[in-house]
Amino acid sequence: MIKCIAIDDEPIALSIIQEYCKRYGDIELQCFTSPVAGMECIMAEKPDIVFLDIEMNSYNGVTLAKELPESTCLIFTTAYAQYALDGFNVNATDFLHKPFFYQRFEQAVKKAMLFINAKNENTNSRRTITLKADHKTIIIGIDDIDYIEAMDNYVKIFRHEQPTVISQVTMKEMETLIPSGKFIRVHRSFIVSLDSIEKFSNRRIFLKNYTHPIPVGRTYIDSFNNLYNIFKRHKSNNK
Repeated sequence: MIKCIAIDDEPIALSIIQEYCKRYGDIELQCFTSPVAGMECIMAEKPDIVFLDIEMNSYNGVTLAKELPESTCLIFTTAYAQYALDGFNVNATDFLHKPFFYQRFEQAVKKAMLFINAKNENTNSRRTITLKADHKTIIIGIDDIDYIEAMDNYVKIFRHEQPTVISQVTMKEMETLIPSGKFIRVHRSFIVSLDSIEKFSNRRIFLKNYTHPIPVGRTYIDSFNNLYNIFKRHKSNNK
């Protein structure tokens, strides 16, 4: 569940964010027309994402943003495009220019989730990643992933002894989420876990507990050979 707080002195703006959050799914949202009450809740709850208006009666969202917890991703929502630069100067994750449609909202939330995953890497050596799948936000253990397959604008994540996960992210996005020393792109359609490799022969990778081989593309063969050989030596030295 993604914890979010929205602060805007216009109730109709908050209702739109509420509607979009329901459509996105698996978001716990609290809304405030009072910046003071909203900031108090932020300090107490430490949400993942804050949606913050900039021009609110006697309050300025850019000033309030400087008081946010460092772990919180900030998405500004405002009708005044001239404030965009000020927003990014306080490390806003994104800037939604009112009126904005659902597709733009979804893009901003996904961008925030990438930042959240990156922060998780620093705090727990990226033992997990967070993705949206089947209208829910799920946490996937890095060590559980055997390989990832591209399917148009989706990826299919294969895990040992656990259900396969289908998520609407690109392979490039997945590469930013998973540790490069543990996973390698071997084909435009495949990323594999080095730990899951049983053997490599004739440009085909055979994984433990899987009968079908994974092809290694021509443009990936050299980088795969280099990393796989380093990985095998490291594993052998640590036995």
